[in-house]
Amino acid sequence: MPNFPFLSTTQYLTILRVGLGLMMMAHGAARLYVGSVGAFGGFLNSKGLLIGPALAWAITLNDLVGGALLTLGYFRRGLSAGFILVMLGGIALVHWPNGWFVVGHQQGGIEYNVLLILCFLLVASQNPNRHHP
Repeated sequence: MPNFPFLSTTQYLTILRVGLGLMMMAHGAARLYVGSVGAFGGFLNSKGLLIGPALAWAITLNDLVGGALLTLGYFRRGLSAGFILVMLGGIALVHWPNGWFVVGHQQGGIEYNVLLILCFLLVASQNPNRHHP
């Protein structure tokens, strides 16, 4: 029985990888466009991270450059691990006290971060040397 919609696992994972890379690039681009990198750094400092502005710039550049590289298929495992660490940091610093749900029963919970972590784990698991279904 053929897969629906007739794509291979490799093709599904490629679509997921490209989508994740573009999503991360959008986060970094929005932070730059709105000019909120400094505010993000201040927020990180308020959470006890003494190098908040440097971390904010590192995360923003990682979103932009790392997202582009992931979209192109480079360094999937390392970039996925880095994005997972950022997601775990977001859970610890922001989302955990808000519960599970992002919207609905609660606001700003961890469900979106958990979904992204699972997606990055799938992308990291893709065998880069396998070019057939």
